Amino acid sequence: MPPHDFTPSDLSPGPLHDPRVRAVIERLHANRRRPDSGGPRRSGGRFDPAVFADYGFSILPEQGDLIYLLCRGLRARRVVDFATSVGMSTLYFAAAMRDNGGGLVIGSELVPAKIEVAKHNLDEAGLGDYADIRPGDARQSLRDLGGDVDFALIDGWPGAEGPSLAREVIEIVAPQLRVGGYVLNDNAEPDFLDFIRDPKNGFLSLTLPIKGGTELSLKVR
Repeated sequence: MPPHDFTPSDLSPGPLHDPRVRAVIERLHANRRRPDSGGPRRSGGRFDPAVFADYGFSILPEQGDLIYLLCRGLRARRVVDFATSVGMSTLYFAAAMRDNGGGLVIGSELVPAKIEVAKHNLDEAGLGDYADIRPGDARQSLRDLGGDVDFALIDGWPGAEGPSLAREVIEIVAPQLRVGGYVLNDNAEPDFLDFIRDPKNGFLSLTLPIKGGTELSLKVR
């Protein structure tokens, strides 16, 4: 994502109207910043994620609005948020769970400091009861999601070599996603796209013109 200075005016009215939740989202966007190094994508994934513990690499407002709207339409009750970071995407998911009458966001985050920040942000928005942020490696923490999943965001740390985390995590999550459920991918990792666009894996997929290409996929079998 290219550098961008966000202000609350960048946020459209959108489908999420709760002023308490929007206040936290606006604060996070207003404070968004990038390290001088350009972040993990510029580094090729060669830095320890803890190096960027003070930075929240998060989805954009358009992506958050899409997550909230689709989860409301699905009447989603169980969703996956990889990776949680400081909780921007988690806020949209958790608001949808609450507004659907109940549900759970299962997050995964490797950096303990970011988990604490995300929990604080959720509590400030009044949404803490709707999220379970699991610490550690998502390739372990997301193996058992406790039931059928309605929606998954795949937005993890880019790897320097070998399969991307996005590819490894979708292979774990896909069997737990219900038919009719959605996957949203933020970083367009080539091997993730190879998996999600292969008809044998049971998805229909579309690239949306958001953030340079956001992949939205529907599980059809």
